[in-house]
Amino acid sequence: MYLIVIAWLYVTLMMAVAEATNTTGTVLGAIITFVLYGLLPMGILVYILGTPSRKRAIRQREQAEQAAWDAEQAALKPSTPPDAGSETPAAPEGGGVAPVRKEP
Repeated sequence: MYLIVIAWLYVTLMMAVAEATNTTGTVLGAIITFVLYGLLPMGILVYILGTPSRKRAIRQREQAEQAAWDAEQAALKPSTPPDAGSETPAAPEGGGVAPVRKEP
């Protein structure tokens, strides 16, 4: 992809040089030629063709952030293993449970 961009910019640079050195050409015309025929179209082309790699980089960054968050959450979990019934061991409750009563 970059070979095409470099080749096209070379062609438009030569067009701009030819316009600037022509007896009826101007430097302003050469600059406009280079920008409108060279830089602008190639900038758009590179942006469009670079979209898949940008999406891939974003996806990899999000996966790395998710893995770091998962590792952080795993480090915060208690180290006591569950009992044989796959339940976490019961801890003593701090305070009594309020009784449940029927409404009159």
